[in-house]
Amino acid sequence: MSAEKDLHTLLATMHPELREGEFVYVLWPHGRPLAGAVAAAVREAEGLTVVLPRAEADSLGLPYDFVGAWITLQVHSSLEAIGLTAAVSAALTEAKISCNVLAGFHHDHILVPVADADRALEVLHELVATSGEQKPAPELVLRSEQPADRPAILALTAAAFAVSPVTGLPVEGEPEEVELLRALFDCDEYLPDFSIVAVQGGEVIGHVISTRGKAGELGLLGLGPIGVVPRLQRHGIGSALMKETIARANAAGERGIALLGDPEYYSRFGFVASTSLGVQAPDPAWGVHFQLLPLAVWPGGVSGRFRYARPFGSARPAARRDTMDRAPQ
Repeated sequence: MSAEKDLHTLLATMHPELREGEFVYVLWPHGRPLAGAVAAAVREAEGLTVVLPRAEADSLGLPYDFVGAWITLQVHSSLEAIGLTAAVSAALTEAKISCNVLAGFHHDHILVPVADADRALEVLHELVATSGEQKPAPELVLRSEQPADRPAILALTAAAFAVSPVTGLPVEGEPEEVELLRALFDCDEYLPDFSIVAVQGGEVIGHVISTRGKAGELGLLGLGPIGVVPRLQRHGIGSALMKETIARANAAGERGIALLGDPEYYSRFGFVASTSLGVQAPDPAWGVHFQLLPLAVWPGGVSGRFRYARPFGSARPAARRDTMDRAPQ
């Protein structure tokens, strides 16, 4: 049976099941062979954490603090599924029940305080019932931007950049990224197939643009701005826009994509420091934050400083940094 990824289906068909007994977390003594009925184990730099029945820990003389009831979420969830444990944790948090999550190959599991086990089951059964009554979210559609989309794109960009990712403070007036986008739509380096919107239920909820840039004489894509409406950030929409951009770029025979952003976030898509590929950042101060994704036809032996589309040159330095640094997810 294939693992389920759709959150609505996962929640509506989930069956929470209480495992018999009480379970504890213990730090396993260094160098001691594993013994007893170990239910789960996690190796960390500080040592090996195991979860096992409380009676086993007592018989082995292992100390513990938390005593939990083990609830298995009986639904075959994919390890790539998004939102199941978050929804479960949120429901339990609202009920003021703490939980610890364990992911198995076939199921997710949670450990809650023993005293809260019955109440936790009630909360989870209510979550299942409520999810069964709800309609699934509309399909996410990724398509090329159309002129009629531009007011919505500018509005979501203004909302996405209303707080500076650099200073953490509200931006006064209209964010510079909005003016930059207007200029990018009208510049010579604009590429219609690389201005992509995410649409759900007829609403434009995300946008990414890549325009023509160059490293020496080699044509590359310069990605940014990328934005998602604030209420839907960290729901995978930014990742979907990134993957769509990369797929289109490979299909079009593009050589590579450059951007300025968080290395920890963008490395998941294959981006590396541009200098490792011979390409210098427009501003040396950007360092490892200026990154490059070599695509299928990356030629190698490239050298030179990257040049963004012309409108980037007129944006103030802080705006250029703000435009790229956001990791929308």
